[in-house]
Amino acid sequence: MKSISIVSVIKRLPGWAESAAREYEKRLSSDITINFIDVSPASRGKRHDIDKILKQEAESILKVIPKDSYTVVLDEKGKSKNTHTLADNLDEWTTMNQAVCFIIGGPDGLDDSIKSKAKATWSLSDLTLPHAMVRVILMEQLYRAFCILKGHPYHRD
Repeated sequence: MKSISIVSVIKRLPGWAESAAREYEKRLSSDITINFIDVSPASRGKRHDIDKILKQEAESILKVIPKDSYTVVLDEKGKSKNTHTLADNLDEWTTMNQAVCFIIGGPDGLDDSIKSKAKATWSLSDLTLPHAMVRVILMEQLYRAFCILKGHPYHRD
């Protein structure tokens, strides 16, 4: 696998989330390069037009998605995956030398144009999660999946 990019529509990642995500990035550094790409959310006024905001954010997202990457949108309405399935996907992407890009939307989600261009839409939980928490959970799951592939005892069934 070439690399994993994580595109997030977020103004500023809280310190606790930045620290946790960087810890997992450090643990993964011998296996894969992680690229965090933050896109600023569109301005929201008192009477904001959600469709217009989502389209603006979609334009910003499309500019930063690495070319030829397998894109996965993270959305609460997406398909649930378990960690072993994620490990299988990572193994397949590694074998194919495929770059992967996970996309985390802003406070109002993602525009349909982003969702329709993605190769997959996954859900990390049926719960609505704060965006900073999504990054941390995704990083932990990537680390866990790589541990499964390497036979490391971090993951226990």
